[in-house]
Amino acid sequence: MSTEQQLTEGELAGIRWRVSSRSSSGGGQCVEAGPLADGSGRVAVRHSHHPEGSVIVYTRAEWDAFLAGARDGEFDFSD
Repeated sequence: MSTEQQLTEGELAGIRWRVSSRSSSGGGQCVEAGPLADGSGRVAVRHSHHPEGSVIVYTRAEWDAFLAGARDGEFDFSD
């Protein structure tokens, strides 16, 4: 289960943040995600408009499950 976590400045500095290529306005209204550089496979997520704000960290298994659900349309709320 993911939780908001305080990462050290070094951990934050080592993250190569990415914004979805499908994001409009160059990611100004989107989230950013990036793997921690510690080799754990964990993925950090933050709001791109507030990069100094909270960071949520997911395990690799949690992140993979989210991606699989997104690909399968699990989060399409058009119903």
